[in-house]
Amino acid sequence: MKKAVIAVPMGDPAGIGPEIVVKAVSKKEIQDIAKVVVIGDGKILEKAVEICKVPIRLHQIEKIEELGEEKDSLYYMQEGEISMADFAYGKVSAMCGKAAFSYIKKSIELANERLVDAVATTPINKESLKAAEVPFIGHTEIFGSLTNTEDPLTMFECNGMRVFFLTRHVSLRKMLDMITKERIKDYVKRCLEALKKLGVTDGKMAIAGLNPHCGEHGLFGDEEVREIMPAEEGYPVVGPIGADSVFHQAAQGRYNSVLSLYHDQGHIATKTLDFDRTIAITNGMPILRTSVDHGTAFDIAGTGIADSISMEEAIRLAAKYAEAFQH
Repeated sequence: MKKAVIAVPMGDPAGIGPEIVVKAVSKKEIQDIAKVVVIGDGKILEKAVEICKVPIRLHQIEKIEELGEEKDSLYYMQEGEISMADFAYGKVSAMCGKAAFSYIKKSIELANERLVDAVATTPINKESLKAAEVPFIGHTEIFGSLTNTEDPLTMFECNGMRVFFLTRHVSLRKMLDMITKERIKDYVKRCLEALKKLGVTDGKMAIAGLNPHCGEHGLFGDEEVREIMPAEEGYPVVGPIGADSVFHQAAQGRYNSVLSLYHDQGHIATKTLDFDRTIAITNGMPILRTSVDHGTAFDIAGTGIADSISMEEAIRLAAKYAEAFQH
């Protein structure tokens, strides 16, 4: 079977991105399922190989057609020059923010041109992006803009459990105002379309409840009765189901996915189940993107101790869904 070609922007150079990339790409199980091209700076990648003591050689390529399959090799495209005289691990830097954005931009270009099958992203630092005057707060906004996608859907997958998010980076107070029948119906429809595109057609989606015990029919909170329950009508979904049980049930296979109502509700569920294997998949775009769901870990950057499990899992899921996504 033809291997998926996955582009991996190496992330903020001052963070652990380069280290987890070289570790992940060196693994036989990753090489067996995907052909990986890293987008980044060769000098930083060399340092990462040295720090991590990974038995792998770097091969710079200019075109995807040059991507090989030598087991002891990491293939990369040079992008974004880093001045080593000004470089330091674990520091917010406009230079690194600018470079990290250029890696992502190049990866998206390759995916938009169908030269790669998917993009698996690594951590970036929001402060460094801001210092570089990059007009985006994070990955999702960058991908949305550069793929002309108005409102990309975030889905987490963790050991087979899938979680979508009705709201994400807003306050709890603002989140309450965003829980409306119209928004839920729109998201349910789009989530079901995203699942179908990923090849997931069996089972039903569950909607998580907001209030304790889903408000006990309005005794302490009426959002479930007023906004959530009516929204499920006409769709192959169930709920609302108490948030203290719905994620466990989904992890057991009762549901094919859960619509989490807010950021921490779904994050806590997946990361408690398996922090390292909680992977973000951005849906609703013309290209496939997976991502680790941890930060740049500036406190341990440059030490070589960062674990690459999340990066490996992001590449694995990109390869898993790449074929279905192309149809």
